[in-house]
Amino acid sequence: MRLSLCNEVLRHLPFAEQCDFAATLGYEGLEIAPFTLAEDPTRLSGTAVGEVRKALADAGLAATGLHWLLLAPKGLSITDPDEAVRARTREAMERLCGLAADLEAPVLVHGSPQQRRTGGDPDAIARAVEMLAFAGEAAGRAGVTYCLEPLAPRETDFVNTVAEAAEIVRRLDLPGLRTMIDCSAAGQSEGRPVEAVIREWLPSGLLRHVQVNDPNRRGPGEGELAFAPILRALVELGYQGDVAVEPFDYRPDGGACAARAIGYLKGILEAIR
Repeated sequence: MRLSLCNEVLRHLPFAEQCDFAATLGYEGLEIAPFTLAEDPTRLSGTAVGEVRKALADAGLAATGLHWLLLAPKGLSITDPDEAVRARTREAMERLCGLAADLEAPVLVHGSPQQRRTGGDPDAIARAVEMLAFAGEAAGRAGVTYCLEPLAPRETDFVNTVAEAAEIVRRLDLPGLRTMIDCSAAGQSEGRPVEAVIREWLPSGLLRHVQVNDPNRRGPGEGELAFAPILRALVELGYQGDVAVEPFDYRPDGGACAARAIGYLKGILEAIR
């Protein structure tokens, strides 16, 4: 189980400096938001991808995943009724699966709340599920896993709990499509302790990735959510994936937030083990 940092926390730094800083703090990987790499990260050149790989390798880090997938390029959506929009989105999803494979990143995390709102329209929901099926197939071909991320209702009206995501994953039955848990969203949406959700769903094989953050949108340990039971559940269940630190509200700044988070998490893990 590796501790990873979502790189947008350090996006004020050049990518190579992000890698060096994260490694110095003790992180083993970066979970990369593609929009931090280029205005259109689906069109990165082979040279640009090579530079990202080199920066990670030089710092001794792994690319543990991609997330914030549909923020760039602009205008993407899995629910838009315009077929041209969805065609561009399918192309972006497929290219991002290829980028993940090129970076040897095992997972992609589909959050992107603005690009998946349905307004409760059954047709929009059907379009979203169809697009996720496409993504799961593309991920399978690329040898990576596409994870549908449950998000809080204040962010999106489509898939708010792990159970809702799991129902779609089971229905589509694609090896390249799974779900994951974002602790901030789970703490708002699940109606029960986050560790209970993990203990229910991790043994199913449908839960492929974990992001740690507090429901107050700050880093782990900066709010009321207790992470010792969450990490204990992961350790006791033999979780072998990555745990990515993903705060949204950086206090006092991204670097300090990243440093505090890994110290807090490592302290818990040392006590548990």
